[in-house]
Amino acid sequence: MEYWRWSSSNKWTATVASIWIQCTSGSLYTFGIYSPLLKSTQHYDQSTLDMIAVFKDIGTNMGLLSGLLYTAVTPSSAPSSSSSIGKVVGGPWVVHLTGAIQCFTGYFLVWLSVTGALPHPPIPLMCFFMFLASHAQTFYNTANVVSAVQNFPNYSGTAVGIMKGFVGLSGAILIQLYRTIFVDDPSNFLLMLALLATLNPLLLMSFVRVCPSSVGDDKKYLNGFSIIAVVIAAYLMILIILESIITFGLFARIITFLVLFVALISPLYVSIKASSMESRVYHIKTSSVEGTALLDDQHSMDSMDLIVRNESLRYDAEEEGIKPKLRNLNLLQAMRTIDFWLLFVAMACGMGSGLATVNNISQIGESLGYSALETSTLVSLWSIWNFLGRFGAGFVSDYLLLSRGWSRPLIMAVTLAVMSIGHLLVASGLAGTLYAGPVLVGVCYGAQWSLMPTICSEIFSVLHMGTIFYTISIASPVGSYLLSVWLVGYVYDKEASIEGGNVCNGAHCFMLSFLIMACVSFLGSLVAFGLLLRTRKFYKQLVFQKSQLSAAAAE
Repeated sequence: MEYWRWSSSNKWTATVASIWIQCTSGSLYTFGIYSPLLKSTQHYDQSTLDMIAVFKDIGTNMGLLSGLLYTAVTPSSAPSSSSSIGKVVGGPWVVHLTGAIQCFTGYFLVWLSVTGALPHPPIPLMCFFMFLASHAQTFYNTANVVSAVQNFPNYSGTAVGIMKGFVGLSGAILIQLYRTIFVDDPSNFLLMLALLATLNPLLLMSFVRVCPSSVGDDKKYLNGFSIIAVVIAAYLMILIILESIITFGLFARIITFLVLFVALISPLYVSIKASSMESRVYHIKTSSVEGTALLDDQHSMDSMDLIVRNESLRYDAEEEGIKPKLRNLNLLQAMRTIDFWLLFVAMACGMGSGLATVNNISQIGESLGYSALETSTLVSLWSIWNFLGRFGAGFVSDYLLLSRGWSRPLIMAVTLAVMSIGHLLVASGLAGTLYAGPVLVGVCYGAQWSLMPTICSEIFSVLHMGTIFYTISIASPVGSYLLSVWLVGYVYDKEASIEGGNVCNGAHCFMLSFLIMACVSFLGSLVAFGLLLRTRKFYKQLVFQKSQLSAAAAE
């Protein structure tokens, strides 16, 4: 019983619970499934639909409240065994609960509207419904991502990549569940989002806790979660492609989803193995006087770990000839730095153009003559590319940082440049480019969601990470608004009016918009390169500090 109490509240159990919550929290990436229904039942033109999509994006990225709530209710380190205040009164579960309430309220009201149970709401009210539904994701993400960074400070990029990766996969997971239970019924999909994305966090939120420990090989078990994520992504991609070629019967859909469900449960096996290993170390230490001394040392090491982590945010005084400066900044202090605004502008260019792509992907497909099944497939595949970017950027940036000394802003600059190529492919309108272009855009868009939070935790502080990275995330809906409504929606409606209606057909409908977005993405790459130049000395010192921490953990 003692072992169960210990293992059910460790960082591995918390990681699995966070992964499962993330698997149902990425509903914003499924907008393309129900946007045609929203447009037809509410009689919207494309500009109005894009406006509602922008409010969805604003809600998804305006996470200042969730960051402030997390900081207020969650301790910066694991509470001691003698104190239960952090477990009972506060903790990540409070953040999850707040998000769950908003999620149900928003999606349920949208569902009532499209089914006619509510009279057609005014456009501002529908925008509020979408804002409320999507704003819940900021609470889920903050609780899961920030607690993961606190639990795995030496592998923050990998931890963020895993959490953000499963959010990217969640769109495809939710669509597979939708295709298994409902067939071409987007209204029931909205009801499913209201219920599933609410009940799942409510059931799991009590297991998500901040409880870092330094015993054992964290990297080994984090790699286990990573392998599972890649396998699930590969399975989903194969399944999506097969569904676009052949029609699955009910029995086949149930079997394929059960296989997916088993794969989603498998992270629990990694957690049990890791918990068992740490439990053995834990009992060895507590079974002797020497072990008690080691525990005391470990408590001191936990305090030292926070100090060392803050010290890692110093420039190398000896090498650079400047006075060392501690970078442990809160939100207001961070906003006074040039680094903050460079990161903000880069994200406005990259995330804004990425969101403009996914928000209009159904209409792009329709204008190029793709079928409803093909556009649904594109939405599902976007989740896979999004996952690959989120997971890959976290894992690869950790590897390149520690082994090659490549800073994360460098990887950000490269991915934004590649994103501009993806926009050019979509702009061409050639056969097959709507599959190839979104691959590049989706991967590079997802990469920003792993790189940006990790960069924030490194150049500002992990203590205020939630508020800082979600404040920078506001750049995403700002860019999405400018590019979706003022650019894509305006150009589309203008081209449609020339054809004498509100529907546009042909490559010209989106060509100009995506040519401009390609330029915007490249501008973001140049801004990220500016951040690289400003932080190159800092990352040189950070590589040295992280190498020391990894070597100490290995001993």
